[in-house]
Amino acid sequence: MTTSFIFDMDGTLFQTNKILEVSLEDTFKYLRSIELWEKETPIDKYRKIMGVPLPIVWETLLPNHSNEIRVKANEIFHEKLIVNIKSGNGALYPNVKTIFKYIKSQNCSIFIASNGQTEYLNAIVNHYNLDKWVKETYSIQHVNSLNKADLVNEIIKKYEIKNGAVIGDRLSDINAAKENNLLAVGCRFDFAQEEELKQANLVIDNLLDLKELIIKTS
Repeated sequence: MTTSFIFDMDGTLFQTNKILEVSLEDTFKYLRSIELWEKETPIDKYRKIMGVPLPIVWETLLPNHSNEIRVKANEIFHEKLIVNIKSGNGALYPNVKTIFKYIKSQNCSIFIASNGQTEYLNAIVNHYNLDKWVKETYSIQHVNSLNKADLVNEIIKKYEIKNGAVIGDRLSDINAAKENNLLAVGCRFDFAQEEELKQANLVIDNLLDLKELIIKTS
């Protein structure tokens, strides 16, 4: 019986694409203003690596810059993201709250495990009142390895989870499930890649598809 559902945040619950471009553009506008960037904002490159830990994000986007500059860029980026979240410019994916209500009605637990930073995740959870259903939200900052499989393992150990599923749109989510002997559910949403989704146990196009999974495993 599947009793615990561990959700990714970006590209799974939250439509990050709605605030991503403007926040990233503002960040690189700042870098241009201090003459540390001359090219266009690398939005397409970021889309391809969505889901990886933030240090890798900035190593990829700013390969020729110092770690100090990368840290500053990340700080600005998150400030812009949080402002946009609190301003209501983002959005949850369709049916997030509906499926959360259903999962809770079936006496199952809900967790969030994300490669995002704690303050950013809290901004989303608080703005959309997700803590009504979510037992706990975990940031990759919880583990030194920056490995999502280790993050999911922290949840499993703390809550003594025996049966469950990890729901996410990228390979890091799928691997996190498999390495912890949980069901890997891939979401065919904005940032998903078909080659990665092939490695999931199950692929869904709508979060409401999880109802069938709950019924089958109950």
